[in-house]
Amino acid sequence: MGALRGFVAQLRSPLYHRSLHPRNNGGEYEWKDPDSPLDVVHVEFVSRSGEVTRVAGKVGDNVMYLAQRHGISIEGACEASLACCTCHVYVDDKFYDMLPSPSETEEDLLDMAPGLRETSRLSCQILLRRDLESIKLTLPRATRNFYVDGHRPTPH
Repeated sequence: MGALRGFVAQLRSPLYHRSLHPRNNGGEYEWKDPDSPLDVVHVEFVSRSGEVTRVAGKVGDNVMYLAQRHGISIEGACEASLACCTCHVYVDDKFYDMLPSPSETEEDLLDMAPGLRETSRLSCQILLRRDLESIKLTLPRATRNFYVDGHRPTPH
């Protein structure tokens, strides 16, 4: 009976539902500050020019929406619906194997991303967890953006 209660509690967890539905609330969750300092997870974004920006996220944040909140130049044209590759990033080797394996759909989309590497992932498919503290994500030099050159994406 205890295992059943644990399973039901997991189903009611907001983090569980975000992992099943990465588009959950269209990024609204990422605009909320953490409820507790224990929920903070830092992310290091490395721009195309090599500039490092460290941002504070929280457990459950979708990395693409978090980047957009902090002005990081990640487009996310499909709004995390897993239909494009405009949020392509390189995950630091130290963290790559800590992420769940990409789905077949994500792998197919990554095949279209310019500059594909062994550690390429779509940032919209990365949800923050405590063990990802200080994860380092590098933006590729080129993306298959739908915006014209020089346009800076804004969250929807």
